[in-house]
Amino acid sequence: MPIFIYNSLTRKKEEFIPCQPKKIGMYVCGPTVYDLPHIGHARSAYVFDVIRRYLIYRGYEVKFVRNVTDVDDKIIDKAQNELKGQDLNTAVKEISTKYLALYHEDMKSLGILDPDVEPKATEYVSPEKPLMQKFIGELIQRGCAYVSEGDVYFDIKKAENYGKLSNQAIEKMEAGSRIALGEKKKDPLDFALWKSVKPGEPAWDSPWGSGRPGWHIECSVMSSDILGDEFDIHGGGIDLIFPHHENEVAQSEGSGKKFARYWMHHGLLTINGQKMSKSLGNFITLKDLLNKYPADALKIFYLQAHYSSPIDFTWGRLEEAYRSTQRFEILFHRTEQVRKMCMTKSAETAEFIEINKNNFIKAMNDNFNTPNALASLFDLVNDTNKFIDQEKGVGHYAEIVNEAERVIKDLAVNILGLELKPAKLNIGISEDQIKLMIVDRTNAKRNEDYALADKIRKELESKGIVLEDAKDGTTWRRKL
Repeated sequence: MPIFIYNSLTRKKEEFIPCQPKKIGMYVCGPTVYDLPHIGHARSAYVFDVIRRYLIYRGYEVKFVRNVTDVDDKIIDKAQNELKGQDLNTAVKEISTKYLALYHEDMKSLGILDPDVEPKATEYVSPEKPLMQKFIGELIQRGCAYVSEGDVYFDIKKAENYGKLSNQAIEKMEAGSRIALGEKKKDPLDFALWKSVKPGEPAWDSPWGSGRPGWHIECSVMSSDILGDEFDIHGGGIDLIFPHHENEVAQSEGSGKKFARYWMHHGLLTINGQKMSKSLGNFITLKDLLNKYPADALKIFYLQAHYSSPIDFTWGRLEEAYRSTQRFEILFHRTEQVRKMCMTKSAETAEFIEINKNNFIKAMNDNFNTPNALASLFDLVNDTNKFIDQEKGVGHYAEIVNEAERVIKDLAVNILGLELKPAKLNIGISEDQIKLMIVDRTNAKRNEDYALADKIRKELESKGIVLEDAKDGTTWRRKL
């Protein structure tokens, strides 16, 4: 079954055909490390984690690259404010190292897979590997860039079809552009490839003088060095389409590279309908959220919207997502009880398993439609519960239940990255005690002491335990 991807470059859904059969090069714009990751950053990381996992599930060998911007104006500002009086070069490195470590810690807490390669911007301007300087030099030789008083700018007039990714006419872009104070470029749309050194700031040697790279050049250089001049997928947030990704295309094509085939952009996250901002008091770090809710709750929340759509966060919606995660726990408790009652050796399947699994795959093949895929997964949970309730007399009953559980875990864990860990509930009662109380209740009902049976049921319910009566006995689960 082919996979179809919406390509931001062509603005249409296309069948995914990689450069090399069964091998995929995937580059995603990573963090600028100057602050704690928030739930918007987490959505971006999770979106591409799911896409990567699904491509691997489909049998592709994926080389996943996520870069780190470890020197730029925001990092320098943070270093000046947080580490006043310290040498700025040392302070910038300390800030970027600190916040990259915190980013890694948060991604691990969320269950995001590590990238195969995680290049840092500073590695590509170092004396050992000055590939950004080399790339800029090639653009100058090709006549696509020019030097101006130690700065180097890309000449936008030399770009072919500039604006094709963001779908903007160059004339309209120019109409609203101005040259800012201190810039030494010819055209308002020209963008910096190299910035000449400022007193005290981190700087590296180049043929045009000491300085540091512009933001856009980083991704063009790192992606082509690791994945080649043409690779399969380039991803990032919709806010990066212009100017960042547009400028990546211009400079990469200006250097003679084909660059990315498929461009994928995820929608942005808002909080109660507003942009996240510390000044508005609605800035939610990933760490703060994961101290209140399990990672699966946040992931279910993300999955309920298509990756390309915006998503609005509220605590109420997160609570609903959390309750949804408990549906897995309830089912797995029931399947465990089935195994205790009926030991099995072989695996059998049933039509409802295959139908829901195929619906899940169909949804993921259609531009990674996680809302529909998630719906199919919960349909499989519901159908398995119905099967347990209604079909206990059929042959291979336990085998079918086991296979349903295996498929659910395969799709949920291996593709959606869910952990499916039981909620840590302090119910103040052990499983053995619950079983003894169920026996006492069963005996009470047999003796027609319904008042005692009801008292036992209510006592268990007060501890967060729900009893479910069936023809062949009583089972229990945690209360939602």
